[in-house]
Amino acid sequence: MSEFFLELFSEEIPATLQKSFREKILNDFKKFFDEKSIKSKKSFSLSSPNRVVLVFQGLEKKIQIKSEEIRGPKIDASEEALQGFIRSNNIEIQNLYKKKTEKGIFYFYKTKSKSLKTHELLIDLIPKILRNYHWKKSMKWGEFDLNWGRPLKSILSIFDKKTINFDFYHLASSNSTFVDKDLEDKKKIFNDFKTYEKYFEKKGIFINQIKREKMIKRNFLKILSKKGLKIINDPKLIDEVVNLVDSPNVLLCNFDKKFLSIPKEILILTMESYQKYFPTFNKKDEITNEFLIVINGKDRKGLIKIGNERVVEARLNDAAFFWNKDKSQNLLKKVSELKSVNFFEGLGSYFDKIQRMRKLGGMISDDLLISKEKVELSASICKTDLTSQLVGEFPELQGVMGGYFSAHQGFDKDISVALSEQYLPLGLNSIVPKKPFSISLSIIDKIDTLVGFFGINEKPSSSKDPLALRRSALGIIRILIENKKNLKVNNLLSYSSSLYKDQNLNLMNKDLQNELHDFFKDRFKYYLKEKKIRHDIIEAVLSSFSLNKIFSSYEKARCLSKIIDNQIGLDITSSFKRAANILENEMKNNKIEINDRIDPGIFKSDFEKKLFQKVNEIKKYYSLVNNDENYEKSLSILASARKEIFEFFDNVKVNEENEVLRKNRLELINMLCKTFQNFVNFSIIESK
Repeated sequence: MSEFFLELFSEEIPATLQKSFREKILNDFKKFFDEKSIKSKKSFSLSSPNRVVLVFQGLEKKIQIKSEEIRGPKIDASEEALQGFIRSNNIEIQNLYKKKTEKGIFYFYKTKSKSLKTHELLIDLIPKILRNYHWKKSMKWGEFDLNWGRPLKSILSIFDKKTINFDFYHLASSNSTFVDKDLEDKKKIFNDFKTYEKYFEKKGIFINQIKREKMIKRNFLKILSKKGLKIINDPKLIDEVVNLVDSPNVLLCNFDKKFLSIPKEILILTMESYQKYFPTFNKKDEITNEFLIVINGKDRKGLIKIGNERVVEARLNDAAFFWNKDKSQNLLKKVSELKSVNFFEGLGSYFDKIQRMRKLGGMISDDLLISKEKVELSASICKTDLTSQLVGEFPELQGVMGGYFSAHQGFDKDISVALSEQYLPLGLNSIVPKKPFSISLSIIDKIDTLVGFFGINEKPSSSKDPLALRRSALGIIRILIENKKNLKVNNLLSYSSSLYKDQNLNLMNKDLQNELHDFFKDRFKYYLKEKKIRHDIIEAVLSSFSLNKIFSSYEKARCLSKIIDNQIGLDITSSFKRAANILENEMKNNKIEINDRIDPGIFKSDFEKKLFQKVNEIKKYYSLVNNDENYEKSLSILASARKEIFEFFDNVKVNEENEVLRKNRLELINMLCKTFQNFVNFSIIESK
């Protein structure tokens, strides 16, 4: 058993590119080995800013390549296509045979099984896999043809302690690599991964990203425990920092306490997003003037600490200047400035947008039973922070800063909170607004956006959604569900469309309402999938989906999912399926027309009477329920009909020779099925 060891040394690769390459190259090799039934005991990929390492341990020195069937072009394909297939596979035309498939008749040929040295296989395989990798961002340098994440300087390639020799563009593989990433004037030979890893770790360089993460977290804990502080758990930031260093060290830095007077979001954004630092918080969750940084190597003279503190102070000085300048500027007076801020071509300015939002706010306030005036006021000023210098410098803080500005100027707290939460939720796992005015502002903003962009046919494609419209629709769905509210979304969409027309903005999409309905339906389906709802339950609920009852639809799905596999669920599905199957068979075989008229006077047995009575009890229940329907109770009531249903079918002959009696019994069964389907389309539910 032998080891395959590959190292790619380059200039510093950005953290995100590094991680995706590291994972993809491992998966590509694994996939190839799996396809060829080549087994290994252990495999992994590692990376540091300059090095990507791939290791497979426990590979056989010889590999038996199984015979496999290779499909070529269709038999009616051009001669050129056929000859191209022959050349690319280095075969003779007489080795081809024809075979019928689901997609037509194709040429095939069968490779011969053969024994191959693993070393020989890797010579061709490594450059092939490397060539097939497509970087999200790549570079070309010098006169070389190679496109790579960053300039590639050397390739170390070893199998069974011997060099795998191959060419990759201008580079020739070898058994050595640069040991100093900065000077690149010295190379060292390595014949196995263990020796390689130990050598660099003695130099304080850790190729293994898992080890680096543990080191960083351990140092974080040591410093934070000593100071009685904590940090925000941000796996994404940790991951990024881990991939920025190969000799991690943690320093505690600080900035002037005077900056604590500016909004904490500015401090956090400055440190996390712009500098990749970790702000700290005390036991009361208040931000402090201390922060952690991860550096490469030691700060022997303290200059790195000083330099980073100066960088933060400079940015915070700018932020404090903008904050002091912007916070007192009258928001109502700044509304007119939005006339010069374009929302989107064809959809007017942000001033136009807030006028539409004001009117939408008037409609939604009635549904939420909140002050129309406050909703309209929050809509009027919600975009004014876009004209501030602070948001110009920190665009990620739009909305949040509007909340701070309005609070500073004495606006109602409900309005300030609504402004700060207007863009929530930001994704599937982001928090949603919970307060009524926040709910209203967030929804009307998203409604206006969706109607506008769909109206001018700026819709998401299957792979791209640059305007985050899926997030907007999902945001509305989440707000309604998580606040347990049904809103007349369909009415809001229709009204929003008319508001664009009132502003003489041409929404050219003639099928706007239907497309938005389907779009919301698709997002709702996605939401249910993420909640692990069974696919048949999803389809059953979607069959009667209404934009005006999004929360109700979710509750039906949730409750069904909860009971579907217990006795209540089994009682419902077995009862419905038995009734529906008999009804379908009788209707098909006897061609009887159902007209929803039952004559209880001709019932011949108590079983008919009892079933009729039970169904009417259920119908009466449904006629009395309102928007506060308890869906678990509704399902229990449906389940309670099982006794009457099964007794009816066990004791009453549906296919009665008397046509009048037969039709009356089928009418009863039809009434039963329709009553069940008041809840959902149970015919879609898969029974066990």
